[in-house]
Amino acid sequence: MKGEPDFLQNLRDEMGGGRQWLDRVIVITYAVFAGLAVVGFTLLADAAIELYQGLRSSAWWAPLIWTPAVTALVVWLVRRWAPGAAGSGVPQLLTALAPETPISERSRFISLRLSAAKVLAVSGGLLAGLSIGRQGPSVQVAAGVMLHARRWLSPRSGISDRELLVAGGAAGIAAAFNTPLGGIVFAIEELSRRLLERSSGLMLAAIVIAGLVAVSAFGNLSYFGRVRAEGVSWWNLLVPGSIVALGCGLLGGLLSRLMLASFTGLPDRFCAYRRKRPVMFAAICGFVVAVIVVISGGAVAGVGHQHTHVLLDLASASGSMPAQQPLLFTALKFIASWLSAWAGVPGGIFGPSLSLGAGLGADVAWLLNSPHGPALIALGMCGFLAAVTQTPITAMIIVMEMTDGHSMVLSLMACALMASLVSRMISRPLYSTMSVLMMRSMAGSPAPTPPADR
Repeated sequence: MKGEPDFLQNLRDEMGGGRQWLDRVIVITYAVFAGLAVVGFTLLADAAIELYQGLRSSAWWAPLIWTPAVTALVVWLVRRWAPGAAGSGVPQLLTALAPETPISERSRFISLRLSAAKVLAVSGGLLAGLSIGRQGPSVQVAAGVMLHARRWLSPRSGISDRELLVAGGAAGIAAAFNTPLGGIVFAIEELSRRLLERSSGLMLAAIVIAGLVAVSAFGNLSYFGRVRAEGVSWWNLLVPGSIVALGCGLLGGLLSRLMLASFTGLPDRFCAYRRKRPVMFAAICGFVVAVIVVISGGAVAGVGHQHTHVLLDLASASGSMPAQQPLLFTALKFIASWLSAWAGVPGGIFGPSLSLGAGLGADVAWLLNSPHGPALIALGMCGFLAAVTQTPITAMIIVMEMTDGHSMVLSLMACALMASLVSRMISRPLYSTMSVLMMRSMAGSPAPTPPADR
């Protein structure tokens, strides 16, 4: 029948193309490098957090001096040597992927040099004790590594820069969270609305390889363990789950709107002072964050994963939530995350969003004396991440994989959709809006230097 594939001919073409196989080896090798870059980034970030916690434990007042000094130093270094490393990394990748971005300008947003600068800058922010994450920046880091493969590929490889960028960004999320499905959905939902068949194959290969590297380093374990949701029905979670979703939508949308306002620069005295003296402004933000860290006993510093682990362990042990700084942690973490972004230190909002959502879920469980604390914490993590990023499917998949919460798929999906819907009523999409502003800045329109956003 005419048009049917010729197996033997296709096999000869496949096996006979030596250069084609070399290009594939190059891509696979760079996918390994991308995974190793994220693993190294994770180890360096964890070491920075441990050093800061050790400093804080040695003297309670040390953050009041250390945090503003290191924050100002990181901001000065980034603005002086690597302005493209500012921000979370996701808007930079979206800008590099935009058809309007000239190829000659792409290195301003994604490159191997910026990947190295990003790793060092984010680690510096965590060393300062700021409330930032590393997962969003991992997107820019891995994308920069994958894009570097372009110089070794043959012109006839058929692999475009866009495909390398999407594959790198997806691999970064997959390796950072140890969630391969999350990387795939993130690429489809956020990075590329339409993937070619060839692009999806390259993306899947990069995700698998980078994920294997992460698993080899950290083990094939759920990030937060298994959420115990046996016997929890829709009816049991309807009222408290709806409250969690609504609260996540409101707070997540507010945080997104505040970050966009900080990014664009409002006509007020604070933004005017930030434009005039950005390093001093960063030191002031760092000092306020240090005060918040002291008040919270160190709970709000860093990504917040340790506090989330504590909440899940307490809830799993007793079912209901004991009074562990109810409402206080969520409020302080919210303020610290916003100020850390406003300071201009590169960092992500993925990790802090998960921590904020966990705190909010624990607060609702405590207020209602609900026996389903672990389930509400998982819903809060999913809802807050969906509200800030406005990518509900990605949030649901990531939290499901991180908590081994497969029994809660429908509940997580409903919470993510509701929180994202509420957030859209408050704020424009965080990443796409920042990307548009970056493109305007690149075109010559007045726009401020981007602060950390995720």
